[in-house]
Amino acid sequence: MVNRFVLNPVSYHGPGAVAEIPGELLRRGKSKVFVCTDPGLVKAGIAAKVCDVLDGAGIPWELFSDVKPNPTVENVQAGVAAFEASGADAIVAVGGGSSMDTAKAIGVIAENPEFSDVVSLEGVALTKNHATFTVAVPTTAGTAAEVTINYVITDVARKRKFVCVDVNDIPEVAVVDPDMMAGMPPALTAATGMDALTHAIEGYLTKGGWELSDMCHLEAIRIISRNLRDAVAEAEGGEPGSGRTAMALGQYIAGMGFSNVGLGIVHSMAHTLSARYDTPHGVACAMLLPVGLEYNAPACGERYRAIGEAMGVEGSDSLPIDEVNRLVVAAVAELGADVGIPTACEGIVEEDLPDLAADVMADACFPGTPRDADAETIIGLYRKIM
Repeated sequence: MVNRFVLNPVSYHGPGAVAEIPGELLRRGKSKVFVCTDPGLVKAGIAAKVCDVLDGAGIPWELFSDVKPNPTVENVQAGVAAFEASGADAIVAVGGGSSMDTAKAIGVIAENPEFSDVVSLEGVALTKNHATFTVAVPTTAGTAAEVTINYVITDVARKRKFVCVDVNDIPEVAVVDPDMMAGMPPALTAATGMDALTHAIEGYLTKGGWELSDMCHLEAIRIISRNLRDAVAEAEGGEPGSGRTAMALGQYIAGMGFSNVGLGIVHSMAHTLSARYDTPHGVACAMLLPVGLEYNAPACGERYRAIGEAMGVEGSDSLPIDEVNRLVVAAVAELGADVGIPTACEGIVEEDLPDLAADVMADACFPGTPRDADAETIIGLYRKIM
C-alpha cells in the first residue's frame, strides 16, 4: 500500500514569527497582498499586527474582512470577486479556520475558475492548478487549517457543510506565532483546543492511519492534553506560561497527521451540528468526542492504551483494555468539563434527527470511522448530547 503525506513547503514557529512573512513574499517577487481575515480580528487590532509588518517592508496590501464564522458559498464568491478586483498576486490569511478556509477556497478558484460555483469543490476536487500563493497565520490553536489539505464551506441553501479535500489548497507558508493567539478569550481557547484534541484522537483512530500519522497524532495528544488547561488559565488572566505556545505547536502537529489520513464520525456529526444550528465547531467536537470514543472502542483493539499513555492516564500501561477504554473516555470528558465545555447541545430536536443522520453519512469524514455506523446508530449518539 502506498501512503501519501503532504505538508507546507515552509513553516515558522514561535513568538514573533510573523516577522518572517515579508521575506517569503519578496523572495518570490510578490507585489501586492490580499489580506483575508474577519471583522472581529480587525476590531481587536490582531489583523493589524500582520498589516503593520507588511507596511514596514513596503508591501502594498488590501483588506478583505467579510469572513463569516462558518464561511458560506456566497461568502467565498464575494471573496473571489474582491481578490480579482484587488490586483493582488498573493494571499495572507489571518484568523481561525473560517478565515483560512475562505482564503483557501478563494485561492483555488482564482487559479481554477471552472470551480466558481464553489459547491463543485466538495469532496476530492480534481483541480489542475495550485491555489494562489498563500501565507496562513492562525490566530487560534485548534483548526490547523494552515497545514491541512482540507477546508469546509457551508451551503446555506441545503443547510449543510461540505468538506473539500485538495492538495492544491495547502498554503505554501504557515506562520504559527503564539503571539497572534494572545487575544483568544477563555471559551475560544477551550473550544479550539478541544477541536485540536479531537483531530489528534480521531486521526489516530481513523481507518487510514499509519506509522507516520500515528507518530504525529500521539505526540499531539500528549502536548494538547497536558497543556490545554494551562492555556485556558492563561486566557483567563492567569500567570503567563508555556500553555499557549505548547497549544500552538500541538494543534499544528495534529494537523500534520489528520490532513493526510482523515478523521471520523465525531467530525461528521460536528459539521452537521454547525451547519444546522450554528454550533461552534470546537464546542460540537468537544461534546461529541467522549460519545464517539465510547462508541468506537470495540473496534480499536489496543489503541486506546496508547492514547491513555499519551494523556498520562494512570493504569493505561497495565490494566485490561476494557478498563483502559473506560478511563480514556472519562479523561477526555473530564478535560472538556475542566475547560468549561457544555455536555448538551441546545437546539437539537427529535424531528431533526433523521436529516442530521443522513448528512453525517454524506460527510467526507465519515468513511474514516473505525466502527461502522448506520442512521439509527447516529441518531442514538446524537440523543446522548440532547
